[in-house]
Parts: sequence; structure tokens; C-alpha cells
Amino acid sequence: MATFISNSPAETETIGWQFAEDIGVGSVLALKGDLGSGKTVFVKGLVAGLESRADVTSPTFTIVHEYRGGGLPVYHFDFFRLENRESVTQLGLDDYFFGDGVSVIEWADRFPELIPKQASWILFEIKSENQRAITFQ
Repeated sequence: MATFISNSPAETETIGWQFAEDIGVGSVLALKGDLGSGKTVFVKGLVAGLESRADVTSPTFTIVHEYRGGGLPVYHFDFFRLENRESVTQLGLDDYFFGDGVSVIEWADRFPELIPKQASWILFEIKSENQRAITFQ
């Protein structure tokens, strides 16, 4: 377990960019944290670290965004608005989780039983207005 302290969105993005160096095909990242804790900013850095120029936004209303054009495709999920297990399973998660890219799930703790055992859990905590703690479990 390792914790990093971020003092700005730019630092959170840099942490995501650096983390991209250590992931490969089939990586699943389960993100947990309150609204505004830096999850999407981290994903922006991760996607950039995989050499994609994709415009990363929160997939809150579309549930999943696919970012291509980099070293690996990134499948960015948001479980925040999903109401039940059935709505999640209809997404065909196994095709993403065991496919050709990296899966990143915001609000993964809403349905932890659907997250693969090999997933890396990352906790985002708001420490102050600008400071965040990012813990890799």
C-alpha cells in the first residue's frame, strides 16, 4: 500500500500519468472516493500517460467512455448512477475487463462484488480544499 499527497489537480493528473507506466493489458483499476476527490483528474493523467490525446470526461451519464489512440485502449466506467446489479451486468463487463485494454471504474465500491479479484483498488480522499490523498491498495 502506498499513499501519495496531491496539492492540486495538476499533481493528481501527474500521479495518474506516472501510474500508467506500470499497467498493461487486462489491468483493472477500481476507484473509490467522494465527489470532487480527483478520480476523473487521475484518469486524465492515466490516459495521457498511455500516449492518448483523448479528451477525458466523467462518464456519469453515458456510463462508459472508450479512449483509443494511445498505447492501450482505456475503458472508463462510472457506477455512480447505476441503481442495481442488473444494470451493471448488462454492460458486458467481462468483455472489457478481460479484453485488449485497461478498465478504470469510478465508484467501484458501489458494486464491489462485480470487480475482478486482480483489480487494483485506489482510494481518493479529500484532505482540504486543494489537497487529496491517493492510496494504492
